[in-house]
Amino acid sequence: MTYEETIQYLYNSVPMFQKVGAVAYKEGLENTFALDNHFGNPHKAYKTIHIAGTNGKGSCSHTLAAILQAAGYTVGLYTSPHLKDFRERIRVNGKCISEKYVVDFVDKERAFFEPLHPSFFELTTALAFKYFKDSKVDVAVVEVGLGGRLDCTNIITPVLSVITNISFDHTQFLGDTLAKIAYEKAGIIKAHVPVVIGESNDETRQVFEAKAKETGSDIVFAEDLGDVENAKMEPNGGFTYTTKKFGTLYGELGGIYQVKNTATVLCSLQMLNKSGFNISETDIRQGFGNVVETTGLTGRWQKTHDAPTVICDTGHNVGGWEYLSRQLKMQQCKQMRIVFGMVDDKDVETVMNMLPKDAIYYFTKANNKRAIIEQDIMRLGYKLHLAGASYPDVKSAYRQAVKDADKEDFIFVGGSSYIVADFLSDCV
Repeated sequence: MTYEETIQYLYNSVPMFQKVGAVAYKEGLENTFALDNHFGNPHKAYKTIHIAGTNGKGSCSHTLAAILQAAGYTVGLYTSPHLKDFRERIRVNGKCISEKYVVDFVDKERAFFEPLHPSFFELTTALAFKYFKDSKVDVAVVEVGLGGRLDCTNIITPVLSVITNISFDHTQFLGDTLAKIAYEKAGIIKAHVPVVIGESNDETRQVFEAKAKETGSDIVFAEDLGDVENAKMEPNGGFTYTTKKFGTLYGELGGIYQVKNTATVLCSLQMLNKSGFNISETDIRQGFGNVVETTGLTGRWQKTHDAPTVICDTGHNVGGWEYLSRQLKMQQCKQMRIVFGMVDDKDVETVMNMLPKDAIYYFTKANNKRAIIEQDIMRLGYKLHLAGASYPDVKSAYRQAVKDADKEDFIFVGGSSYIVADFLSDCV
C-alpha cells in the first residue's frame, strides 16, 4: 500500500475517536498489553515522561521536548490529535515519523493486530513506542490520549508524571464531577514516581494527594511554588516571564493559558534535574524560545496573517475557553470576526455563552462526522445573541470573513481542534 492508502486503511479499519467519538473508546488495557508484548515491550528501552490533564497537555509536552532537545537528548514525542497529517503524532527530535515506517509497520503487522480489533489509538500507541525504540531515543514525552487510568499509554512507568489541570471534558467516560475526573487522571501516578500537578482546587487536590500517598510518590503543586511571578504579552504573541530562578524568560507560545503551562513546565524541569537529567538554564531558555521550530507545534494562539490579524487556537472545551474568551476581549481591533464550530461531545452552550457578543460570526462545521452542522450552531448562536451566518465548511467561512474584513479587523478561527485542522490544511 501507499502511505495514503495505509492511512485510509487505519482510519477505516480501526475505530478512531477523532472521527467517530465514543464508539472508538475502549476501556481496559488488554489490547495494549497484547500489542506491547508482541513488540517486545519497546517502551522499556528508554525513559518516559507521562503528561495528563484536561488542557495544556500538548503545550507542556512540546515545550518539555524542546528543552530536552536543547539539552542534547534524543527525544521522542507522542501527542494527539494531529491537525494536518497523522505523522504529527509521532516525532523524534521534532521530525515526524517517516511515511515508509508507517507503511511497513501496517504491512508487516496487520496479520497480528487485525484479529485483536484494536482501536486507532491503541494501534498508534504501539506504533509510537516501537518507533521510539528503533530510533534509540533517550527519553519519550508521552501525552495521555483520554483520561489516564485506563488510557493505553498508561503501561509505561515514567521518571516523572505531570497532570496539568482538571476541568469538565469527556464526562461520559471520566465522570461528572471534578473529583471523579481527577481520579481518572491520577491513574497515571505510579509507585515512587514523582508527580507534578499544574493546577488544582480543594476538590481535586485531595484526590491527587491521596493517590500520591497510596503510591509513595513525591507530589509537587506548581501553583504553590510561584515560579512565575509575572507575565507580559509581547507584540508577536509570546510572553516575557519574570521568574524566581531565571529572572526574565521569553516564551514563544502565545495564549494567556501559557502562563499556567509555563509554571507547570518549570516545576517539571526541577523534578527532572533531581532525577538525574542535566538541563541547564541555557537549555531552558533555548527550548522555551523555540518550541514551534524545534517540535512543530501548531494551533496554540497561532498567528497566520497580518492586516487583518488572523489567529487560530485549538481550545475546544469549557476550561480552554475560560482563557480564550478573556484573551478575545483583550484584542484591540475595528471589528472582530469569528469562524466557529464545535463537535457533539462538548458543552457547546456553556462555551458559546463565553463568546463575545459584539463579534460577527461565521458558523461552520469541520470535515468530521462528530461536527455539529453549521445551521444548528448558528441557531444556538442566535439564541445567545451572537450574530452571523452559516457556511458549509471552514474554507468558505474563512474566505467570507477575509472578504468582509478591513485591515484593522481581527479574525479568530476555532471552537474545535478539527476546525483548526481544516483551516491549517485548506486556508494557510
